[in-house]
Amino acid sequence: MTASGLPMPGGTGDERELLEQWLDLHRATLAAKCEGLSDEQLRRTSAPPSGLTLLGLVRHLTDVERHWFRRMWRDEDSAPLYCTETDRALGFVVTEADTGAEALAVWRREVDRARKAAAERELDEVAVHPRRTAWQTSLRWMYLHMIGEYARHNGHADLLRERIDGATGF
Repeated sequence: MTASGLPMPGGTGDERELLEQWLDLHRATLAAKCEGLSDEQLRRTSAPPSGLTLLGLVRHLTDVERHWFRRMWRDEDSAPLYCTETDRALGFVVTEADTGAEALAVWRREVDRARKAAAERELDEVAVHPRRTAWQTSLRWMYLHMIGEYARHNGHADLLRERIDGATGF
């Protein structure tokens, strides 16, 4: 465990175990960055001129989880919840009606579904991308992509949180 209680990945283990542990650390980090904040704080654009918010990050990563795990690995017809096929940035846009409790609950459900979808597959299995049918990807590649996606956005989340209330680290 990290000093703040997040699940620190082990230093040894098989490849899949380590990939899952690192992805879970990044998922837990995002949740920790949102913990204890009001809806107003989660919707706050705290690094102008950027319109990025913690709530927008949660919504974006919900759609990312949904796309990579459900569309790619379960071949489900699961359209994005917050963005559109033509406007991927729409998920970052939040309104006064959007709440942290709702967005985090939906995100957690997608994470649970993602874990189940990945558990059914082997790291070397290949899926065809739904929008780019000539492109295929292995589950291993997808884990690495998701770790990178969360790492990048958790950097944003860290800066946003620090601007909101001074909290830093994980």
